[in-house]
Amino acid sequence: MPMLGFGTAGIWNEQAPKIICDAIAAGFSLIDTAAYYKNERGIGRALQSIPLNQPIFVTTKVWNCDQGYDKTIRAFEASLRRLGREIVDLYLIHWPLPQQDKYTDTWRSLIRLRSEGRIRSIGVSNFTIPQLRRLIDDTGVTPAVNQVELHPRFQQRELRAFHREMGIVTQAWSPLGGGTALMDPVVRAIASKHGCTQAQVILSWHLSLGISPIPKAASSEHLNDNAAAIKLALDAEDLGMIFELDEPNGRLGPDPETLDLESSFVRWSRRISSLTKDPAHLGKRLRRFLSR
Repeated sequence: MPMLGFGTAGIWNEQAPKIICDAIAAGFSLIDTAAYYKNERGIGRALQSIPLNQPIFVTTKVWNCDQGYDKTIRAFEASLRRLGREIVDLYLIHWPLPQQDKYTDTWRSLIRLRSEGRIRSIGVSNFTIPQLRRLIDDTGVTPAVNQVELHPRFQQRELRAFHREMGIVTQAWSPLGGGTALMDPVVRAIASKHGCTQAQVILSWHLSLGISPIPKAASSEHLNDNAAAIKLALDAEDLGMIFELDEPNGRLGPDPETLDLESSFVRWSRRISSLTKDPAHLGKRLRRFLSR
């Protein structure tokens, strides 16, 4: 799996073909999507235009309303059809939803699909240490990847240590902290020191720690900017300064333990709405997110 990927949340089917082709042209070969993003068809169209000898690593995810053994298999087959592929490289459980208590059965369906050769690797997203332990104890199969919120203000140190112990790759969604980390004075100082952009500093920090970041971008300029992060080498002083930015309450997204709860939605909606230019639209999307 490539360490630096391209995230596609918020990209619609109509936009996807051009943006995906631009991302691949910029050097990205890991494309991360999900059934919930509603862009698998557009991504599939983009991938059909890529030469067969150009390897592209494709990740998608099973959505919350499709958890459970049989429903997950049907959801996976629907994702394959939309992507126009016979196999995906990585398939993830999008959220654990402990209140539903279906993620172990869902995991067993992923194990089956992998054994049938329809998925190359299987993993999870937004799982906590107890949830990971339960999956491993109940099935004997360790996820290859856990994709979680992770950025300089929310560094997930304990979870990353458990991942290292178990051989799980840490993958970061929202690696730029929803854009807020770009304005941090420490990050800006490091960027000035190296003559690079703040995004490159943050993505290089992830890569230096062995974390796989999957930033998204809407323009060729930002795509090329993000892709260039792989060439930046931060020194020990830089890493130490970013280490100090971690905050216990730095999470921006939902808490995986309480995602089902209305209180979690309200708290998350208020925080994210303060970061968007269109909070009414975001609130509508979030309500749909939790109503399914």
